[in-house]
Amino acid sequence: MPEFRFQGIKPGGRSVQGMVSADTRAQARKIVSDLSQKNQFKLTDLRTRSTFIYKVRRNGDKPVTGEQKAFTREEVQQALQRMDYKVISVQRKFLDVKMKPPMTELVTFVRVSADLLREKLPFNEILQLLSSDIENKTLKETVRDINNDLKQGKDSEQAFLKHEKIFGKFTAHMLGLAAKSGNMAEIYESTAKFLERQAEFKKSLRSALITPIVTLIVLFAACIYYVAYIFPATADLFVKLGQKVPPMTEFTLRMSHFFLANLWWMGILVVAFVVFFARFVTTDRGRFILDRFLIRIPVIGSLFHKTSIEIFCRVFYAMYSGSGENIDVIKLAAEACGNKYMEHRIKIVSIPMMVTQGKGLTESLAASNVFTETAISRFHSGAETGTVRQSALQLANYYEKETTYKLKNTIEFIQVMIAMIIMVVMILLTLVSSESALVNPTPPGVVNG
Repeated sequence: MPEFRFQGIKPGGRSVQGMVSADTRAQARKIVSDLSQKNQFKLTDLRTRSTFIYKVRRNGDKPVTGEQKAFTREEVQQALQRMDYKVISVQRKFLDVKMKPPMTELVTFVRVSADLLREKLPFNEILQLLSSDIENKTLKETVRDINNDLKQGKDSEQAFLKHEKIFGKFTAHMLGLAAKSGNMAEIYESTAKFLERQAEFKKSLRSALITPIVTLIVLFAACIYYVAYIFPATADLFVKLGQKVPPMTEFTLRMSHFFLANLWWMGILVVAFVVFFARFVTTDRGRFILDRFLIRIPVIGSLFHKTSIEIFCRVFYAMYSGSGENIDVIKLAAEACGNKYMEHRIKIVSIPMMVTQGKGLTESLAASNVFTETAISRFHSGAETGTVRQSALQLANYYEKETTYKLKNTIEFIQVMIAMIIMVVMILLTLVSSESALVNPTPPGVVNG
């Protein structure tokens, strides 16, 4: 998240200065405006922390180039001069676009951190080691920035949440709270497990769906091309000769004429629908409707549903002993589960029941109607025996194994269904082609009788 430095003057002439983090300059200005009204000062300057590209030389050595973040060009020059460098040039980097690092890079960072924490290595040394070895430029700069903030005594949660767009909301929150929790290695381990599981599920799902989807698209395009262009080349000859064509051939020919007559309109409608759907699912409302629909799809919907419950339980287990407030744990677990519909139900049903009505965990979660009977039963057993946290871990591990096995069966089921669809389409095309081949044209000069 970008940082902004503001300067202002109080009524007595005393200057004030501070820093805020915001997604945009307009949002930063609004935050500073609220601060100025609360603390009674007039804003005089607002600067964005930018990246500067410098070129320096020391003694008779060759010039070297590098990058440094600062609020002004002068700050970079002064910092380099203090290190006895002769500054050749300092220019602002205009195209400072940060691409989110691949999931594999994030998983590796969290996993290695967890392993080194278990080896009792100090966290600042871990960040220093990883910042030197990480290959992804964005993640390397992010880790260095976090390390610098922690060295300056900044709050660990704020240091990580500042880079929420890089890590993701859940990961940034978990890693930020880890330093305060007292069981840092365990939270890093749980976060690594969560990221590995999420990456594995997405990879498996892509491998399960990409081939069938591409196959269906190619098959659909081939059928359209056959019906619209190849088939009419033969069938229209019979019509021109006044021959009576069979029912399937006649129906297919009408479809061909319809497609050709409305090709542009149909193309525009298809493109408009795809664009509208793609934009709609990026909105909160669209994501809510899509996630509600996904968990109800036959066969594959159960996988999405149980995977979301697994993630909820894994986060609940990781945070239950460290975050202090159970309501915050449930809220964070709901946000991390990856399903907006489940998150919404937990937040508007379960949490209010616990806060305003004093209901228990099991009763409140059951009222949301987004948990399976197995999940509610395990939470109920844990609540009665005082082992809610352990029950959540057991449930997460159970659903991890179940969804892993079921995903393999689902992939096979999808492949069989795609093969059946291809077979049906090929049979229909063969029947239409065979039927048109049975037409017996009347020789020229002979009247049909």
